[in-house]
Amino acid sequence: MSSCSSMASLLITPPTATLQLKEDRMRVSPVITNPSSKIDQTGLRNSRRHGRCFVTKSKMTVEGDVLEKQSVSVQDKNDFGVVSVHHVGLLCENLERSLSFYQNLLGLEINEARPDDKLPYRGAWLWVGSEMIHLMELPNPDPLTGRPEHGGRDRHTCIAIRDVAKLKAILDKAGKC
Repeated sequence: MSSCSSMASLLITPPTATLQLKEDRMRVSPVITNPSSKIDQTGLRNSRRHGRCFVTKSKMTVEGDVLEKQSVSVQDKNDFGVVSVHHVGLLCENLERSLSFYQNLLGLEINEARPDDKLPYRGAWLWVGSEMIHLMELPNPDPLTGRPEHGGRDRHTCIAIRDVAKLKAILDKAGKC
């Protein structure tokens, strides 16, 4: 066994990990994102471990194609379960230049499971730990000029929620007050 593969086996999380969130338990299942990869170079910079091997990422998003949707009962009726920041959307003028910075200087990896061909603009999703940065190349990346008053979908922070139906009920009720 090579030293790289034996080291990688020490860094890979077990198939199922249990996290304690308040009084409820939530199961987190790793997803293999790049089985042929070696250890993430950003994880072992200067012989110091900065992160886990990037061959696993947690299944914790609100996207239908990734999330195993299941409600988690909570004692507090208003606790819909903020889990984490899922991603942050950033505007860029030149996708290649931005990717060069985030990949080559910061060592971030592209999330290949999030293709940009479903959107009307070029972009890329980059892993930052278990969260992501969504780079969006727009013809005019100025944050004010030509943007809709409501802010649109181009500048945003997405928060992962454990129980979207519960949050919707809370928001619907608040809108009727």
